[in-house]
Amino acid sequence: MQRLRFTGAIAGVGSTSGVRFVVGRWTESPLGSFADVMVEDAAGHRTLLAPDDEVADFVQQTYAFDEVVTTPVSVQATTDGWDVQAEGALTAYLALGPRMPLGWLLRAVPPPVAASPAWATLIDPVAKVVMRGVRTRGTALEGRREWYGATDLRSVSSLGGSWRGTPLGRLADVDPPCRFGFSSTPTRPSVTSVVTTVELLGD
Repeated sequence: MQRLRFTGAIAGVGSTSGVRFVVGRWTESPLGSFADVMVEDAAGHRTLLAPDDEVADFVQQTYAFDEVVTTPVSVQATTDGWDVQAEGALTAYLALGPRMPLGWLLRAVPPPVAASPAWATLIDPVAKVVMRGVRTRGTALEGRREWYGATDLRSVSSLGGSWRGTPLGRLADVDPPCRFGFSSTPTRPSVTSVVTTVELLGD
C-alpha cells in the first residue's frame, strides 16, 4: 500500500441559490501546491474544477463527479477571507469569521497526533454524531482509503460571487450535504485546516 499526504485547508459553503461547493487549498502534496473546487448545484449536478490533468485524474479517481473541467484555479487567502477564482466557472469571496469552539479543541491536540490516521480512526464515531455528514475516515473510489486529520476550524461569515455567470446569492448552510465521497463538510459554512491521507491499492 502507498499512502499520500495532502496538507492544507478545505472550505465548505452553501448558498441561497442552492449551489454548494468545497474548495481545497493544498500547500503541500505529492502533486505540488494547488487548489481545486468541487461544486454541486441545486439540481444535484456535481462538477470538479481542477487546475491541470494530473490533479483532475487523481481527484476523479477518488471522488464521484458528473462533470470534470480543467481550468486555472486559484485561492488567495488572508486572515480575513478567501478569494476563489476558477476561470470561466466560479468566482467567490469567502469572508472568515471567528474560530469555532471545535477549532479551539482541535488546536489543543498535538499536530503529529491530529494528522495521524490512527487519531482520525479513533474520533470518527464522535465526528459523525457531532457533525451531520462528516466522517474522518472511510473508503473512496477504486478501493482507496482516506483519513481526514483536522487541526483547526473557522467559520465563514459571508459569501459573494457567481457560478457560471449566475449569482450565488447569500451564504447558507451546506444542506443537503455534498455527495462527492463518503464525507461532507460541516453543515455550518467553515474552513477546516486539515491533513488528508489517501491510501492507494498496490498493483
